[in-house]
Amino acid sequence: MQGTILDTDTFDRNDVNLEAFLDLPVQWDFHRSTHPEQVMERIRHCDIIVTNKAVLDRENLASAKNLKFIMIAATGTDNIDLDFCRSRQIAVSNVHHYATPAVAQHTLGLMLNLLTSQFRYIRDVRSGKWSDSRIFCLLDHPITELEGKILGIIGYGVLGKRVARLAQALGMRVLVGQRPGGPSVPGRWPLHPLLARSDVVSLHCPLTADTHHLIGVDEFRAMKNTAVLINTARGAIVDSQALVAALKQGEIHGAGIDVLESEPPSRSHVLLQPGIPNLIVTPHNAWASLESRQRLVDQLGQNLAGWLEGNPINTV
Repeated sequence: MQGTILDTDTFDRNDVNLEAFLDLPVQWDFHRSTHPEQVMERIRHCDIIVTNKAVLDRENLASAKNLKFIMIAATGTDNIDLDFCRSRQIAVSNVHHYATPAVAQHTLGLMLNLLTSQFRYIRDVRSGKWSDSRIFCLLDHPITELEGKILGIIGYGVLGKRVARLAQALGMRVLVGQRPGGPSVPGRWPLHPLLARSDVVSLHCPLTADTHHLIGVDEFRAMKNTAVLINTARGAIVDSQALVAALKQGEIHGAGIDVLESEPPSRSHVLLQPGIPNLIVTPHNAWASLESRQRLVDQLGQNLAGWLEGNPINTV
């Protein structure tokens, strides 16, 4: 069997154990990254492809005459033409829940940074403001405790539940949002009432037609002006222009964003411009602990072993 891995840089920085691949009867070509114009040539003779974010569209897939199996080194499948794969009986698998601890702690870290103004105080210390202070400490930015505050979670799967558990350990109350586009469920909160009650709103839902720009102008106006928004889900769930306006106009207190609509973003992206108050943007690495990346590789190996044995798992 001939296999190719199109973008190892997305999960391996020469620090994970790749035995899950190397111990199986496949001859691998490893590529650190693959530009769109390189995909067709690199998959042309392959039986197996591993991709994280490299796009396998109909044209590329049609060129791979020997292709039998695609492993996605992620949970999302939007970079694969699944209809074409079905028509050609090409098996496709993904990975699940490998990054839950990392994303949950990153979510909590963004909350804490925003509500304690930690990132602003760190900046002030580095600029010399503490050294120049007339008193022993700096108190120039608000510091708020999480205990007793309300966390509104939109997307209550494995990850949403883990974030809820961490928040409750810190004394927060948790409200769970109604699934966008889904049926009414007892105990779940409709979007706008949830936004109006919450001190922190954290997004953990998938990007679908129902969640595209779920949080926009009207939603920011529904939130408390002391509230913060956390998005470690998908960039397009939040209207970026509306977020900038809400922050500049003081409609919400702050936002922690790990995902943008297009990645990597252009330097001109609206959320990367100077002068936006109380905004933290991290580079889609909430998931990327060493432990998470190792679990990802190990799960890919399990997917491959199952498929080779005729018992495929995690198929999509």
